[in-house]
Amino acid sequence: MKVIILAGGLGTRLGSITEEMPKPMVCIGDKPILWHIMKIYSHYNYRDFIISLGYKQHIIKEYFHNYHVHANDYSIHLGTKKMRVLKPHDENDWKISLIDTGLNTLKGARLKKLEKYLDSDINMMTYGDGVADIDINKLVKFHKSHGKILTITGVRPPSRFGEITEKDSKLTFKEKPQSSVGLINGGFAVFNKKLLKYLSTDENCDLEHGVFEKLAEKNEIMVYKHDGEWECIDTERDLRHLNKLWNEGKTFWKKWK
Repeated sequence: MKVIILAGGLGTRLGSITEEMPKPMVCIGDKPILWHIMKIYSHYNYRDFIISLGYKQHIIKEYFHNYHVHANDYSIHLGTKKMRVLKPHDENDWKISLIDTGLNTLKGARLKKLEKYLDSDINMMTYGDGVADIDINKLVKFHKSHGKILTITGVRPPSRFGEITEKDSKLTFKEKPQSSVGLINGGFAVFNKKLLKYLSTDENCDLEHGVFEKLAEKNEIMVYKHDGEWECIDTERDLRHLNKLWNEGKTFWKKWK
């Protein structure tokens, strides 16, 4: 079973940050959010990744090509270039395919372009900007239980503001930020290869608009309701917030040691 991460978009809402790097490479702590997402899957023993590339793909390719340099502590003799690893990383069993799916390609077409790399009937897919304390094993089990083409994960987007209650214009209670009422698609999808029949390599082929609607009409999409925490990096404010959680040791998505 492959894990597809769609990492080719422009990420324009991050402003000047994504002028220098693709959004999946912005860092939480000292690691790209892409790495954090992969660690979530790896914790549940899913370590065969396909990363769909587009905008500034060379940065993601360079990061993994030189991962032994980025992730290890090492000493090096500059004359002989002989390197000795001092503190090895824990990702030696990751298999990563880095595939160019186009600069302006929408999500459906990106997925379709990866079809030839999928050798299992069931695979997983997520976006390169969201983390959650989701149990991937339970997600896969749910997908296998219903027999439909697609499972998406429904999450409650967190509010960035505290809510207050008042009586006669006097503050009576201030509470922590609460989740909004409705569910949104939080990524972390599981799909059967039948999904690919609804897609094309036309770069304007999207997923959410069009394909998901057709599948919903056929009752072929199920929602795995994730009642835990979920966050994504959409704006600079989101990035600051997730780094604040990381620095304070409140990383709800970090299940690995």
